[in-house]
Amino acid sequence: MEFIQQNWYWAALAAVSGSLLIFTSLKGGRGVSPAQATMLINREDALVVDVRETGEYAAGHLLNARHIPLGELDKRLGELEKFKDKPIILNCQSGSRSASACGTLQKAGFTRVHNLEGGIAAWEQAGMPISRKKK
Repeated sequence: MEFIQQNWYWAALAAVSGSLLIFTSLKGGRGVSPAQATMLINREDALVVDVRETGEYAAGHLLNARHIPLGELDKRLGELEKFKDKPIILNCQSGSRSASACGTLQKAGFTRVHNLEGGIAAWEQAGMPISRKKK
């Protein structure tokens, strides 16, 4: 107890970071790295859904990614219905909007939802290809 009193700032920092970790994991979707995402795409024909805004998507996206901005996801869930039991990888710029999208899909009954950790920024940093073609 004396240690905590003398180092209260470290205890507070540990509590805050632990809370953020729990909140992020509960928010939705299992995180996958760019390499894991590539394996899901190649081995299981995973669907990639980009939830960024139109300008961000046009600047570059994963090959064959379907574009459904996060703000439209609820009303466009029907477009994804046939993929309900297949792997779906959601991505955004950094992984936070796609984490929210994962939660939306899970609530709608999608069973194999994944969040691209670090988003397209991590994808590009890993040297993975991007496309600028409209889909």
